[in-house]
Amino acid sequence: MYPNEALTLDQIQLGEPAFWTLPFDVREGAFRTLRRERPISFHHEVDDRILPAGPGFWALTRHADILYAGTHPKLFCSGKGATSIADLPPEFLEFFGSMINMDAPKHGRLRRLVSTAFTERLLSRVEHEVQDAAARVIDAVSEKGECDFVTEIAAPFPIRIICEMMGIPESQHAFVFEQTNIILGLGDPEYTPDTADLAATLLGSGAALAELMKDLRKQRLDRPTEDLTSVLVHAEIDGDRLTEQEMGSFFILLVAAGNETTRNAISHGMKALSDFPDQRRIWATDFEAVASTAVEEIVRWASPVIFMRRTATCDTEIAGHPFREGDKLLLFYNSGNRDDAVFADPYRFDVRRDPNEHVGFGGGPHFCLGANLARREITIMFREIFRRLPDLEITGEPEKLMSAFIHGIKHMPCRFTPISRKAAR
Repeated sequence: MYPNEALTLDQIQLGEPAFWTLPFDVREGAFRTLRRERPISFHHEVDDRILPAGPGFWALTRHADILYAGTHPKLFCSGKGATSIADLPPEFLEFFGSMINMDAPKHGRLRRLVSTAFTERLLSRVEHEVQDAAARVIDAVSEKGECDFVTEIAAPFPIRIICEMMGIPESQHAFVFEQTNIILGLGDPEYTPDTADLAATLLGSGAALAELMKDLRKQRLDRPTEDLTSVLVHAEIDGDRLTEQEMGSFFILLVAAGNETTRNAISHGMKALSDFPDQRRIWATDFEAVASTAVEEIVRWASPVIFMRRTATCDTEIAGHPFREGDKLLLFYNSGNRDDAVFADPYRFDVRRDPNEHVGFGGGPHFCLGANLARREITIMFREIFRRLPDLEITGEPEKLMSAFIHGIKHMPCRFTPISRKAAR
């Protein structure tokens, strides 16, 4: 995807919803223009159907500046909101963002408790669950010969893994998937009609997921199992445990972030492999040897989370640019991952790119806790596709999610040579 610099510098308005409806190549071109001519730029906010417009924000588009803001939490905090441009009440932020919207010491406490569950031992134990989920997803489409790659392959895969890890029965998987679509697709007409009360819709979906976790938490307190919910419920550091509210908030974060980011990485990755057939051949020829660098390149290329917000805690500066206390900064990871000061030929998809210092998983104390799980999921899904549907190709343009926060693909047609389910295994 080569950037199309169709917009002049003054036409680039990142706070306008219309910008995020533009074709991918035009958006890439806009960020390329910003990196070159105005790497730290100010943008106005607009009403978002939930809260009135705020004072505006600064966009950080260079890799070095993004990394600096993300690794200096005392200067640029997360507690005033990391996933939204608008200023939201603290209780609202923690309900939907859990530790993402926290600063030290609350962030450190919660992350330590949760990290006791996300160990390498646990990830190794769930490896067979990830493999089984990938096989079942491919089973479901193998005889069709064509399908919607997003809704039938990329989307059901991570949600199945997370639900099974947490011990959520299969009868509830579709419900969880629907609620996460609403939360992260807020504002996209496919998930929230123009007539919808967005605040009520958002709160309703969050409350529904929290209630599900409340019931499951109670069951696991009384009858522990080996699932992740049991581990989290009984996780303890110096007598400190996760509260019911913290469990609910973390569950919302886990199913939303773990589902949306992985499915979009897989979707963008499949599109890239179709657009760069030479890179697909390289990976398919020696899958295991290339997998680690290929997965990192998919995350860089996809940049599933477009930005994270930070707020200046005092008067300070980045690269000589002054900020005042209270200023909002948006760290545009998608732009940092195309910075030619860091990445040679950044618009080339290169499965053997090394080094690859992308910011697709964030940086600093808020580095993605589920990064290793995401890497495993991406690896196993592409191994399964290459092995069982080796000629799968994308046959139409992706349909974008209308979002400034998630680099999402809602639908993308594909075709392949059909095989029987029995033969597929």
